[in-house]
Amino acid sequence: MTAPGAGDARHRAVAGAVGSADAAMLAPRPEPGPIAIVPADEPRFAEAVGRAGGHVAPLSTATRGLVWTSAEGEDRLEELLASHPAISWVQLPWAGVDAFAGLLRRHRGDGRVWTSAKGAYAQPVAEHALMLALAVLRELPARVRAGEWRADERGRSLYGADVVIVGAGGIAVELLRLLAPFGVRATVVRRSDGAVPGAERTLPAVRLAEALATAEVVFVAAALTDDTRGLLGREELGALPDGAVLVNVARGALVDTAALVEALESGRLGGAGLDVTDPEPLPAGHPLWHAPNCIVTPHVADTEAMTVPLFAQRVAANTAALLGTGRFEGLIDLDAGY
Repeated sequence: MTAPGAGDARHRAVAGAVGSADAAMLAPRPEPGPIAIVPADEPRFAEAVGRAGGHVAPLSTATRGLVWTSAEGEDRLEELLASHPAISWVQLPWAGVDAFAGLLRRHRGDGRVWTSAKGAYAQPVAEHALMLALAVLRELPARVRAGEWRADERGRSLYGADVVIVGAGGIAVELLRLLAPFGVRATVVRRSDGAVPGAERTLPAVRLAEALATAEVVFVAAALTDDTRGLLGREELGALPDGAVLVNVARGALVDTAALVEALESGRLGGAGLDVTDPEPLPAGHPLWHAPNCIVTPHVADTEAMTVPLFAQRVAANTAALLGTGRFEGLIDLDAGY
């Protein structure tokens, strides 16, 4: 993470809907001590540590907390942890931790507390998701590419729509709040079937096809794990009514790209708004760039101007938790993988 040169955060973190498994996940109390910020020591992260009463220091045998600021470098992080076994808390930089999946599997039961930024970036991502849905419903891909006045009657409203949100994290919770003025009928599909406030119904993932059968708009906001990879494939997209719209702001690999292209090009899927793709970056000339009624944004739902202040807030909260004066936010369930 690098400094974006922007002001203070305009957003706040949003906690995901709590299920029985989440409620049972309690962090052990790690040993407090100096905190290292690696590899990029962004000044606002150090300020956040200090604001919470912590002390930033270079890596040493005394280090107890580690704020990892790179979305990559799993091997380097593995080596660092092996050479500093006294580190008791690790903060990862993004809401999704699929880039660290192998490392997290290998460190199950290592006694460390692992936290991510889940929920921290929910507001800007939910805002982007809503924008994509409205743009696709109103046929903006064709409108903005038109070089002449082409009047037609295409375009649909979000008001009163049957909406499905796949996932029940902070993005889903914030999306439900943003969608409330539209009077949508919202269904949340999640790992468990615990109710989500603001949703008319909540279904477990095994009933995904049932939820999709009447959906006009589907928002994908779930974590990418071994269990959710390819969650929406040809069969699931085929379960959608003709003309349905898909919006993905989570991870590209949750959706089968070939099946998505096929559904768009056939005209059966009414459109797609994608901030994430598989592969990513999406190569020039890929069919998704030219698919009917499709918008692709280059994974910018939460820009650095938004994420740096929000991540600083998460660092401050978890520094306080390390010191015993707060509660850890964004705890990673190493068994579930997010």
